Amino acid sequence: MIKCHLSKLMGERKLKIANVARDIGVHRNTIALLYYEKAKRVDLDVLDKLCKYLSCEISDLLEYRD
Repeated sequence: MIKCHLSKLMGERKLKIANVARDIGVHRNTIALLYYEKAKRVDLDVLDKLCKYLSCEISDLLEYRD
C-alpha cells in the first residue's frame, strides 16, 4: 500500500487544498484525492509540482507500506 503524507505536510504549513491547487496549476479534485488518500493513480508531473511547492522529497510525500 502507498501512504500519502500530503495532508500532514499541508497541515504543518496551514495550507488549504484550493490554494495549493491554484498555486501549482492543478485541478482541486486532484489535490483533494491525494489529501484524503483516495487517488488511484497520480501523474508524475503533479508529484513534481507538489515536491517543488512544498520543498520536499518524494519520500516525504509518499511511503510504501506492506
